[in-house]
Amino acid sequence: MECTIKWVDGMTFMAETGTGHLVAMDGAPDAGGRNLAPRPMELMLAGAGGCTAFDVVLIMKRGRHDIRGCEVRLEAERAETDPKVFTRIRFIYTVTGRNLKREVVERAIHLSAEKYCSASIILAKTAEITHECEIVDVD
Repeated sequence: MECTIKWVDGMTFMAETGTGHLVAMDGAPDAGGRNLAPRPMELMLAGAGGCTAFDVVLIMKRGRHDIRGCEVRLEAERAETDPKVFTRIRFIYTVTGRNLKREVVERAIHLSAEKYCSASIILAKTAEITHECEIVDVD
């Protein structure tokens, strides 16, 4: 896996991933940025959310459960001093589907958190991580 980051101007940077996708990043105005794109740490948090959502959906689909939606909201706190690592992250899942059993959804979240989601496992080295889930049944 690889990624190249290029400075655009001010405090704006463009990342090009090894698969050829582009992602812009920018800083806050008080750091010289223009607030044109997400901050790098926001993308790190988004990556962890995307990683675990991917896992949960895949696990549920492979188990032939009737999953229709998966949303993960993350609430994070960072250290006050440098390095401003994440110290707490709360993962809040809303999983939608038909006749989903709580224990099956919780197992998928647990497997993601403990085995598959590399991003959240890395973040757990500095952050206390908690998981919550809501299951919404649809007709």
